[in-house]
Amino acid sequence: MEAQYRRVIAAAVILAAAILAVSSVSEAAVNCGRVDLALAPCLNYLRGRGGNYPSKPCCDGVRAVKGMVGSPADRRAACNCVKAAANRYADLKDAAAQSLAGKCGVQLSIPVSRYVDCNKLK
Repeated sequence: MEAQYRRVIAAAVILAAAILAVSSVSEAAVNCGRVDLALAPCLNYLRGRGGNYPSKPCCDGVRAVKGMVGSPADRRAACNCVKAAANRYADLKDAAAQSLAGKCGVQLSIPVSRYVDCNKLK
């Protein structure tokens, strides 16, 4: 009976660890390092130095960010990353930031702006 009790406890511990691992992975789906890396090729365009259209690597990065944001929590996290990155560049052109996704032909569920309230995203 004691051996059976230990197996049940061990199974419960393994199950709890598996649940924690899965929830940690989903919470870590969006991180600012990945978002910043994806959007780095957009800096020239966003600063008004890259012409009237974003480059292909920039648009690929916008698509990559779109792929990162599946849940409302992901959207809020990515939004906060983008907002923080935008605030690091005083010469960022707001019009270019707002038109970025559209010019890439991507329907992005987060705004590219330093002024957005990311907590209001659904």
